[in-house]
Parts: sequence; structure tokens; C-alpha cells
Amino acid sequence: MKKNDVYLIICILVVCGGIALITNLVTRAKTTDAAVAVVTIDGSEYGRFPLDVDTEETIRFEDGSYNTLTIHDGICDISEASCPDQICVNHMPIQYNGQNIVCLPNKLVVTIENGEEDDIDGMTH
Repeated sequence: MKKNDVYLIICILVVCGGIALITNLVTRAKTTDAAVAVVTIDGSEYGRFPLDVDTEETIRFEDGSYNTLTIHDGICDISEASCPDQICVNHMPIQYNGQNIVCLPNKLVVTIENGEEDDIDGMTH
């Protein structure tokens, strides 16, 4: 092995280490944002509610129907709704990034953004 080969290997290791460090810093910066529940109605954003603040918001619609969004202890749930099937009310509470609750009759979707990643993959649910 020649002297220049050693220098080349050292340079490659330094560049790879720098890339790994930058990637780690960028990933940490993205996860420092607070987790929020994003509520959309018929495709338009209604509001963003942080999961670290206990909240109860009743969302009323023009036709008299409603959904009550409840956030407590870092989890989000639809506690009450006027829809006939009550699927959104019976849905398990959500807290992990990408999870959502859907109320089809009211065209309401609640999605978690910037939350923790679920340690259980989709195949085991």
C-alpha cells in the first residue's frame, strides 16, 4: 500500500463521517418540533393542535353536525360525534407520527405530524 492510498482512505473516512454527522444533526432538528394534531375538513386545514397541551375542541358544521376533538396526556381522540356510525369515536386514540382518525360523514380527518415514530410496524397491527 502506497502513501497516497493511505491518504485517500483517510479522506474517504473523514467525508463519510462528516456526512453521517450532518445527517444526524438534520434529523434531530426535524424531530424537535412539537407533535401536533392537524385537523382537515373536506381537504382544507381547520387547525393545528399541539399534543402537549390538553385541549377539547368542538368542531361544528353548517348542517348542525359536530365532532369533539380531545387531546390529553399527549394522545388525541374524537370523544363525541354526531355521525350515525360512530367509527371515529370508537377509533383508538392516536399519538404517533402519521396516524389518523377519519370521520367520513363529516369529511373530517385528524392526522399526527412531527410525533414520535411507532415502534411497532404496520404489519403487526
